[in-house]
Amino acid sequence: MGWFWADSTPAAPAAPPADARHKHLSQSGAPPPGCPMHKATAEAFKSAAAPSSPAPSSCPVPHGNPSANAALSSCPVPHGNPAANAALSSSSSCPVPHDAPKATQDEPSLLSKLNPLNYMFYSISQERAPNQTYALPTSRDESSIPRGTGEGNWEYPSPQQMYNALLRKGYTDTDITAVESMVAVHNFLNEGAWAEIVEWERRFARGLGRGWAVSRRGEENAELELRRFEAQEGGQVSPTLVRFQGRPKDLTPKAAILQMLGRVYPAKFATEPPFDRHDWYVSRDVGGQKKEVRYVIDFYSAPPEPTGEPVFYLDVRPAMTPTGAVERLMRWGGDVWWRASGGEVREANNRSPPRN
Repeated sequence: MGWFWADSTPAAPAAPPADARHKHLSQSGAPPPGCPMHKATAEAFKSAAAPSSPAPSSCPVPHGNPSANAALSSCPVPHGNPAANAALSSSSSCPVPHDAPKATQDEPSLLSKLNPLNYMFYSISQERAPNQTYALPTSRDESSIPRGTGEGNWEYPSPQQMYNALLRKGYTDTDITAVESMVAVHNFLNEGAWAEIVEWERRFARGLGRGWAVSRRGEENAELELRRFEAQEGGQVSPTLVRFQGRPKDLTPKAAILQMLGRVYPAKFATEPPFDRHDWYVSRDVGGQKKEVRYVIDFYSAPPEPTGEPVFYLDVRPAMTPTGAVERLMRWGGDVWWRASGGEVREANNRSPPRN
């Protein structure tokens, strides 16, 4: 996953339009007040003179040198379009020398070496890189995201694997002392994305009719409605993540429209484009049959807090398939109608006893 920090310019871009569905991650599981991000923005991005072990309450976001931040502008793990990485060439002459050994002709392609579940190499090295003098941990944290195969949860890369992946992508000037923080931020944002997907699945995995019954009373009452339904149904749904794909260079239609509106009406819509995009494929149980549902995630960086604490927004929603479009319309339309029609006041009046 790639990161983006806005430049500290006087006219900071506006945050992307957000509502109750788009988590303000600086307030949901954000680092504690002891985070070094509470320094002024310019000061927070200065790297330390010597590497040291971060305190347990320190922020996971790397505030290293500019070269390290530049390395975060795209996902460090090559899980994009595999065709873009294929080392293929064309020629008018025969591509295989007639006198080449058979072993050379049968050498597997780069594409065959990639894991189709995440478009990463099956094994990312845990060995130290050449000329690496600073030791990085090789331990991997387990996520809260269940695998679609049912074999436990997905694991995050170790700092050593992250560093090796950055070098493979050409970021040879990466500040190695910031890699552990990069991994922490990577894990933090992915956990936030999964939490959003689970909320969508809780609402719509058991049918559009039930989803509308939850959505028609607005976002403020959705959690109460969900708990009532789940108590009757015997518990929550349990989605799993089948596979995922990073697409940092591909704007989603929604993000592209927001960028266009920002040029037409900058006072309201001007914002930086998402610094990353992911497509996650989730397994949903529909009538005893497994159905694969695609979710789209736009990762935004918003202007920092007055304290200098950076802010991230995740815009998580089902892809614009026929079913996904209906789910999005129900959730958005139900909330808008509930607030616009004075739903709380209307229900309060209906509960009031008639006057004599």
